[in-house]
Amino acid sequence: MSKQRVLIVEDDKDVARVTRGFVERHPDFAVMAEAGTGRAALEAIFTFKPDLVLLDIYLPDTTGIAVLRAARARGYAGEVVAVTAASEVETVRRARQLGVRHYLVKPFTMSAMHERLDAVNQSLAREQVLTMTELSQGDIDRLLTDSRAPASTPSDGSSITLDRVAEALAGVDGSASAIEIAAATGLSRVSARRYLQRLVDAGRANVEPRYGSAGRPEMRYTPARREN
Repeated sequence: MSKQRVLIVEDDKDVARVTRGFVERHPDFAVMAEAGTGRAALEAIFTFKPDLVLLDIYLPDTTGIAVLRAARARGYAGEVVAVTAASEVETVRRARQLGVRHYLVKPFTMSAMHERLDAVNQSLAREQVLTMTELSQGDIDRLLTDSRAPASTPSDGSSITLDRVAEALAGVDGSASAIEIAAATGLSRVSARRYLQRLVDAGRANVEPRYGSAGRPEMRYTPARREN
């Protein structure tokens, strides 16, 4: 079976290099091109027609959302994984409206990347079922399997863990990053970030980006204020 072709859209060369290494260690995917700007990304999408785009949201000339919107308008129907530091609810909502089913929040591990690639494989397999003229029971089951939930949702849905993260956030002076909450709870940074996002989605926390000298935002979380 031929490998799925991947386009990496990432303006940070170090991150792009790491991402390429992670992808190339997956047996079913191969990187065919990289792009560091929105303009270059659109050109690459319609030049190489990748099966999958690993799309950064923050680009130097535009946003990944704008790139994806333009690509969809011109007929690109491939899979997209949003690989980004952007975890705001509105960003996720816009991405979902444009057909993004899988997310990967920076910083990420190779294991997390491969989980998303495996999910993409399942999505592509379901799309292939649609090209068949006759479907077996197994084909129908695979087609109807719902994979639309973002892959960034924690697999451990424990309310105890979520409450522990909420308590740690409530105990900070001012705002906290996912790294600080991870240190306070003993969770990994990825898990802490996911639980923090669940608190945001539930209205129990607020999040906003804080930009450093390099222009890359750090997401800072605060407990949501309760109105009397």
